[in-house]
Amino acid sequence: MADSSFDVVSKLDRQEVDNALNQAAKEVANRFDFRNVDAGIKWSGESIEIQANTEERANAVLDVLKDKLVKRGISLKAIDPGEPKLSGKLYRLGVGLKEGIAQDDAKKISKIIRDEGPKGIKAQIQGDELRVSSKKKDDLQDVIALLKSKDLDVALQFVNYR
Repeated sequence: MADSSFDVVSKLDRQEVDNALNQAAKEVANRFDFRNVDAGIKWSGESIEIQANTEERANAVLDVLKDKLVKRGISLKAIDPGEPKLSGKLYRLGVGLKEGIAQDDAKKISKIIRDEGPKGIKAQIQGDELRVSSKKKDDLQDVIALLKSKDLDVALQFVNYR
């Protein structure tokens, strides 16, 4: 019998991020507390740029974005907000997007699977993914439950379950 397997990945649905960004931009444009403060949010290449006239307003716009991302089912672990920096008369805050599992995170996840998972599980690092395989499908489901219960620094998805 062939091994069953699944892949552990960290991917972003760009369309959902774009939808959340557009919703946040609409809310910032319409909310009373953001009037006359030059608050805004937009794409800046592969990252998101937030601007406002005070540091607190920039962080408030970030909170609006986080709220919209959560409502769209995107983990907050997938974003990497910077600190607001004064640029001219506006504060700018860059928000990076994290995709893929870094090598050291992949090693940490495979160590968790080896140490705490059921016996007979194999975890292989394949670029920015992790392939987990076993003879028993029940063991794979136990590994998924184990990884969901851990508080890791990466937003994980489980794909290609077969």
